[in-house]
Amino acid sequence: MRVQVTLCVLFATALALMTTCATVSAAPAERSTAASAPVPSAGCRAAATPPGTSLHGFSAVGRSGDYLQEVPRVAPRVPMPVVFDVHGYLQPGALQDAWSGMGAYGARHGFAVITPETHVLPPKWDYGRNGVDIKFLSALLTHVEQTLCVDKRRVYMTGLSMGAFTASSVACQLADRFAAVAPVSGLQNFAWCRPSRHVPVVAFHGTGDEILSYSGGVGPRGKLLPSTDGSARTIGQQRRNDAHPKLMPNSESIPTQTAAWARRNGCTGRPTTRKVAHDVSRTSYSCTPDSAVELYTIQGGGHNWPGGDPAIAATEFTGPITSSISATAIIWDFFRSHPLTALKSPDAG
Repeated sequence: MRVQVTLCVLFATALALMTTCATVSAAPAERSTAASAPVPSAGCRAAATPPGTSLHGFSAVGRSGDYLQEVPRVAPRVPMPVVFDVHGYLQPGALQDAWSGMGAYGARHGFAVITPETHVLPPKWDYGRNGVDIKFLSALLTHVEQTLCVDKRRVYMTGLSMGAFTASSVACQLADRFAAVAPVSGLQNFAWCRPSRHVPVVAFHGTGDEILSYSGGVGPRGKLLPSTDGSARTIGQQRRNDAHPKLMPNSESIPTQTAAWARRNGCTGRPTTRKVAHDVSRTSYSCTPDSAVELYTIQGGGHNWPGGDPAIAATEFTGPITSSISATAIIWDFFRSHPLTALKSPDAG
């Protein structure tokens, strides 16, 4: 049974499907070189998994949890891309699935979606260096590769808020397994981050986010949320009272952290910013194709999934949500253009 949490109006349990928004740009055609040819996982030798949505329990590294699996209708034994869609702090995984609409989008576009959660209360992720949940997600990926026919070059992660922290951490610690990441409302630059390869990153953040501030750190509304250590305090009190409060965001601004990722990926020169909608601009860096870094800035946007359903977003707490772009569509365009070309073993399993 999935964990159900009702800690805050932010986390309403509406499960309506996301509305589809127009994309702002088309991704370049997927490369079809030998370096990006599909690499089938061990699951491609097993019986084909029927399409549809199913819930599965999973335990590893001392963590118990489960995951929602959404499989598109594809030809048997044809390796498919997989997107891990990671929930934020205090959210159940089902809410993240509804908010992003990633599973429904994957069903239409031929990629599987895995929405994981652990049974930790309050719902959160230990995303730090050598964090247990990074190991849990790595073990879950191994399990998915053994049970589904996965293209190991096309495994990706996105996430919202603390899920974005987790996606950022995965780019640092599991760069050999995840081809690209897309942090939404929570890109993080960790001082300890030394990925084994350049990881393409596309991020989204609103300038009006009062939970995780665009200028860095926890915003005024974020300080009202329950503390991350499970005590009867708020995050604001936790930050004031603890010398080293756990699971807190970087104090640098989102543009500064994006620039740090660009440097980490070897990008050079000044970034280019252009308007893609009346309230959205995209900042891109001069990078090699395998190292792309982009930031979508939503003017006045709150702590939300761009293009998501305002009812699910609970905008009275999270703030304004744009309908000018669909983060889900942009993320998939970005992902499908960035396979893991550095993968060395072409063998299944």
